[in-house]
Amino acid sequence: MTSLRKLGSSDLEVFPLAFGGNVFGWTADEDRSFAVLDAYTAAGGNFVDTADVYSAWVEGNQGGESETVLGKWLASRGNRSDVVVATKVSQHPEFRGLSAANIKAAADASLRRLGTDYIDLYYTHFDQPDVPVEEIIGALDELVKAGKVRYIAASNISAERLRASLEFSDREGLARYVALQPEYNLVSRDTYEGELQDLAERTGLAAVPYYALASGFLTGKYRPGTTVDSARAGGAAKHLETERGLRVLDALDEVAAAHDVPVATVALAWLAAQPTVAAPIASARTVEQLPALTGVGELTLTEAELGRLTEASA
Repeated sequence: MTSLRKLGSSDLEVFPLAFGGNVFGWTADEDRSFAVLDAYTAAGGNFVDTADVYSAWVEGNQGGESETVLGKWLASRGNRSDVVVATKVSQHPEFRGLSAANIKAAADASLRRLGTDYIDLYYTHFDQPDVPVEEIIGALDELVKAGKVRYIAASNISAERLRASLEFSDREGLARYVALQPEYNLVSRDTYEGELQDLAERTGLAAVPYYALASGFLTGKYRPGTTVDSARAGGAAKHLETERGLRVLDALDEVAAAHDVPVATVALAWLAAQPTVAAPIASARTVEQLPALTGVGELTLTEAELGRLTEASA
């Protein structure tokens, strides 16, 4: 049985792979979404990541489709208390931004769609530097005090704004971020490593990286001369044009062969072993794609293997 990991300074304990809900209502319809969620929880998973904007980019969608699908699944399975639900505010077409009024209205809308009276982890999706951190933290703190949100977190935020937010929370005794969601993977290390990672480590924040598989590139299915039928193929294939991308694939192939596991499992295991990382986020459209993701909980890489991958991705 895969052991759960503590999420930063919170009392949330999470499976070492967060399931990405961006596919619900987009590349996975309701039946398929229910099937992958069932398979994820059957494998021991308990951490589902969504956002109020998912999947507004699809023609005919309004935003909120992912939360609605997740809410229906939680209700039909009767397992709300067993699942750590993370969602986000700032990008929904009707609830844009991080003003105090918008944060509160968006949270209520998310709660309605999720069919629940509390959100376990509530992220600011994209920081808005023109809104004072005092206003943002103040609104989030009210949600925590009202019992609508258990813990708060930040995504896509600069080290400077994150530091200011934490300092304000500490100074005023208000709710404090417990987690951070950066873009981070074997071919995109620059956003997180350095100032943000140092700050997270120093202040006890857990990282929950998105694009953990670089839009599918780190599954190994994208190779020179192949075409892949996927909504995200363009984002993944660009890494084939870089020396770093090809070096990383070589290293992944080598380590995956040594353990007889899929390439994706190794890429996630490297990420899960990095300082501050609690659980990478990855999604699957089908039940068949899932074991390569949940296998991260069973795979421990050696120091030499971690070093080989780190070096290849430098």
